[in-house]
Amino acid sequence: MIRGVAQILACGLIVSSAAMADEPSPEMMVPVKKIADFIVTADNANLSAFASHNVVIVENFAPYVFVGPDAVQRWAEDMRAHAKGLDGLAYRFGPAQNFSITGDRAYFSLPTQWTGRAQATSFVEDGGWSFVLVNENGSWRVLAYGWSVTRLEPSP
Repeated sequence: MIRGVAQILACGLIVSSAAMADEPSPEMMVPVKKIADFIVTADNANLSAFASHNVVIVENFAPYVFVGPDAVQRWAEDMRAHAKGLDGLAYRFGPAQNFSITGDRAYFSLPTQWTGRAQATSFVEDGGWSFVLVNENGSWRVLAYGWSVTRLEPSP
């Protein structure tokens, strides 16, 4: 009896510690980094970061919301056009905020800083990404994200 209670308590602690994690796991960051890498490189291999269906993307360029069966492809085409003329793009993530996970879905916001050059002028763009991830067949994928610029300015 005591052994059975101990096993139940141990299982409860494992579940509780997973539910109480305060940041995304390294596996959860893989698709996020792939999306950022796509923005830098336009390499289609990085599009595997997205969920297989029902993807929603909110961006700061028209048409602003990408949804539907071809959302990822339309976003990729428009992102390539949006990033055309940018050189030396690089990103840096801050610590994830407001992390939570329920079942096969996770949510967090991610402070992000982009740097690069546009028409020979260097810039710094600070913003935040809100992500909803879904676990598909044992791998985390981006089901939805929204990007918001909080500061954009030329850099010296």
